[in-house]
Amino acid sequence: FAGDGSFLKNLQGLDLGDKQNGQAVGDVELPLWANDAEDLIARHREALECEHVSANLHSWVDLIFGCKQTGAEADEADNLFYPVTYQGGVDWGEVAARDDPGERRALELQVAEFGQCPRQLFSQ
Repeated sequence: FAGDGSFLKNLQGLDLGDKQNGQAVGDVELPLWANDAEDLIARHREALECEHVSANLHSWVDLIFGCKQTGAEADEADNLFYPVTYQGGVDWGEVAARDDPGERRALELQVAEFGQCPRQLFSQ
């Protein structure tokens, strides 16, 4: 993404639908403490480069790619996700064999809208 914050702006004027209040969805609404998109990115970059993050980055790696991604350690860390989002959580061959287009579409939408957990790289 662009480091200048332009990815937070609907620069192409895409029709992103409407909010529940009927207002059109446009640019990402920034927190009140950010002067603009560039300021938001600069502040986040500063936070990510701070000493605290450097000292604790290994904990995040454990949650996202490591031993706290699945199983008992993930449960203890309150880091569990919907089963279909894990790699191998859906047997697409089995789904195809059932020949249920509705089920396949529902699973595809779940993965597309929620995302998938990255592949676990470290087990300990």
